[in-house]
Amino acid sequence: MAQVLEFKLPDLGEGLTEAEIVRWLVEVGDVVAIDQPVVEVETAKAMVEVPCPYGGVVTARFGEEGAELPVGAPLLTVAVGSVEAATGPQPSDGPHPSDGSHPSDGSGAAGADSGASGNVLVGYGTTAPAARRRRVRPAPAPAALTPTAAGPAPAATAAAAATDPADPRGPIAVISPLVRKLARQHGLDLRQIVGTGRDGLILRTDVESAIRTVDEDRTADAAQVAHPGAKAPDERVALRGVRGAVAEKLSRSRREIPDATCWVDADATALMAARAAMNSAGGSAAGPKVSVLALLARICVAALARFPELNSTVDTDAREIVRLSGVHLGFAAQTERGLVVPVVRDAHTRNAESIGAEIGRLTEAAREGKLTPAQLTGGTFTLNNYGVFGVDGSTPIINHPEAAMLGVGRIMAKPWVHEGELAVRQVVQLSLTFDHRVCDGGTAGGFLRYVADCVEQPAVLLRTL
Repeated sequence: MAQVLEFKLPDLGEGLTEAEIVRWLVEVGDVVAIDQPVVEVETAKAMVEVPCPYGGVVTARFGEEGAELPVGAPLLTVAVGSVEAATGPQPSDGPHPSDGSHPSDGSGAAGADSGASGNVLVGYGTTAPAARRRRVRPAPAPAALTPTAAGPAPAATAAAAATDPADPRGPIAVISPLVRKLARQHGLDLRQIVGTGRDGLILRTDVESAIRTVDEDRTADAAQVAHPGAKAPDERVALRGVRGAVAEKLSRSRREIPDATCWVDADATALMAARAAMNSAGGSAAGPKVSVLALLARICVAALARFPELNSTVDTDAREIVRLSGVHLGFAAQTERGLVVPVVRDAHTRNAESIGAEIGRLTEAAREGKLTPAQLTGGTFTLNNYGVFGVDGSTPIINHPEAAMLGVGRIMAKPWVHEGELAVRQVVQLSLTFDHRVCDGGTAGGFLRYVADCVEQPAVLLRTL
């Protein structure tokens, strides 16, 4: 007899309390192995594939794609034990042993031959070999068998509900009685709805989307009749996922940190010339090119060594300033999922080339949505190059719980007094936003002035290398 076990959304770490279902990797009726990924979810930090700690047959899924679930909410149920016990007898691939037992296929969670379980996310996992994934289709149920209000319909009943024998136009791609009921309550023709599930299956989200479309059309028509020329209703966008996490963090920064900003214009002509010389030295054998961002990051590391007050955090409970021993440099990166801040670990131990290579690696992972929560947390100072958006200046919001952020505008040709004469130079605006609890304006100004000096005269940086 198979045992049905419930798998709940696990704690994904880093204090995350919820996740959004992006894509189901299994269907009801699929045979899954222990630790096989069953769903892809998006947290406020990253995209994560969640493995199931049980092996057996998937009997139910909870939540459609796009739904948001709290940690601890049910994800799916699995019939654990032999596949035959869960789904009915299957054709044998070979002779049975004389005692009537069946050979193990490695998909069950129980049994002496299934392998030991190891840690994958939080307290579960295994090293057992993965079983071959197999789709188990329920047998057709009699036409007279219908779902009742006493509980969820069996798989066979749901399959039968997809076909209406009285309708000559054939079956509708729906297996859920709840989806049919929802469409019936709102007067929708399921044949006019395009399903987004596998093989065109109509999901609950498809019906809900159709309901919203009908309601919006009715509202717009009524408004047009009552007020000709009236504008369309406003759009509402949910604050969740990365956008929600950014909103919460920035709001917390504004609530808790008494910040101040100072800025200065700097002549970056010598820095650009130094970068060109570095990248041309040695020809093609010199390795990857050093970016302007990498040079600015190395300058920030040198400045933080001189002004460690800005590489700190405030412990409000203990009423203490904690000056951090290492520099973990965050940098702002814009992606399709929104603004993220990957962190270059131990930046104080790296040269400009190493920092540049790590920035490139993390930026590529950010664009592909493959950054892990660990790569997005633990920063001690942030560098924000908003010049890539074609703007000159800004007043950055500190990345809580850090104490400062350096903003860099675009580098562009401007008239500048150089050696007593007016000349066209490459000028950049640098902005430093800092937590006024950790230092006063003299320290912040000293930090920013040192950064500007290194930009204007890169030789200044050589003293600290």
